[in-house]
Amino acid sequence: MFSKSCEYGLQAMLYIAMNASEDRNVGLREIAVNQGIPVHFLSKILQMLVKSKLLNSVKGPNGGFTLRRKPEETNLLDVVASIDGLDLFERCGIGLKLCSDNHPCPVHHKFKFLRESIRDTLCKENLSDLVFDMQEGKSYVALKNKP
Repeated sequence: MFSKSCEYGLQAMLYIAMNASEDRNVGLREIAVNQGIPVHFLSKILQMLVKSKLLNSVKGPNGGFTLRRKPEETNLLDVVASIDGLDLFERCGIGLKLCSDNHPCPVHHKFKFLRESIRDTLCKENLSDLVFDMQEGKSYVALKNKP
């Protein structure tokens, strides 16, 4: 559903939310190694997130990335929008250019319901909720939590 860039961006944001703090930036290589993401590819994704004002970037020996906003203020739709954009939630499910509510394709109404449901979920879920669920053992992702 999302591009590989977006999937990696979501994983990186979650990793940073779990590992960054006021006195600790999370390095590019740390994220790449622990998430199994190619460094060069991840670098481009993180710069998109910096440009979208979701991350702070600090250069130097203690440099790295931190969230620009509190985890509870960053929902998953923010990340998706900054990497893939939002036209995913507007375009036709089978790719027709003239599909609309007034001129629906055969799957228009079913896809519209699914798109709205996914968008709503991404709006409601924030980084803080996901980190909390993992810490409580309610969910699992293959993130290595490095102090």
